[in-house]
Amino acid sequence: MGVVDFGGAPEGGWDFARAAGVGRLGGAMIGYRDVGGGGLDLRVAGTAAVTVVIGFGDQEVIVDDAVGRRRLGGFVVGLPIEAMRVRCRRAECVEVRLSPIQAYSLLGVSPADLGRGVVDLEDLWGARAVRLREQLADSRTWDERFALTKTFLAQCERPMRTPDAEVLAGWDRIVTSHGQLRIGELAESLGWSHKRLGARFESQIGLTPKRAAMLVRFRHAVDGLLAGRPIADVAVDSGYTDQAHLSRDVSIFADHTPGALTALYLPAISQHRHRAWGEFFQYRGGTLDR
Repeated sequence: MGVVDFGGAPEGGWDFARAAGVGRLGGAMIGYRDVGGGGLDLRVAGTAAVTVVIGFGDQEVIVDDAVGRRRLGGFVVGLPIEAMRVRCRRAECVEVRLSPIQAYSLLGVSPADLGRGVVDLEDLWGARAVRLREQLADSRTWDERFALTKTFLAQCERPMRTPDAEVLAGWDRIVTSHGQLRIGELAESLGWSHKRLGARFESQIGLTPKRAAMLVRFRHAVDGLLAGRPIADVAVDSGYTDQAHLSRDVSIFADHTPGALTALYLPAISQHRHRAWGEFFQYRGGTLDR
């Protein structure tokens, strides 16, 4: 598989790695270990991907989401609207990001069935999840951990379980347009009614086309904000009518105003010019490090 080794953070407190390739499963995969014991405290905003977090250390992950607070060995989260908080005293995890299209055939459930919050890996995969965490803990290299995770997901895959072709095409249009399209025109181009597209999208992707477009557009806007671009320019380029419109979406998905988000997170990203942190922020996308 091959590993891109990020090394430690500037302070030597973190060990990062990213799988150089995830094969035909698609998606992206990273690993991180808090070797310095500084702790993990993340504010996780909406992102257009299904995330699988598999812990293999002796510390549980504490998640505060729309459902409440839970302590978990690992979890899956679909396409959440509300922001959530993820903490761990000494995190050791493999994390996989999948498009909702990939997740539909890999997870055994539709992203819609994941609900508003996180789902415990054991609730999803039972004893197999426990065994995977044990195997990851026994492994000594990221190559081994990534190979185990890839094999596990391949065994979960159900190739015959795929979304409708129209849903696939609709999702692709939403992503490539950065969420800047009219849903009525999208439905018409696919040969479906607005109502049918909405129902099928929600059952197979987990969000209506309108909500999915909002999320993708928000993610595009956040990338611009965290790159240090002026808020007004980001609003225009992301297709918002004005800054107030951008502010509403950022508040919905990240629980911050654009200005507060930039003030909180941009200095941290700028300070971590080390390649490891740059890659980590770029990969995590909708995850904002507090």
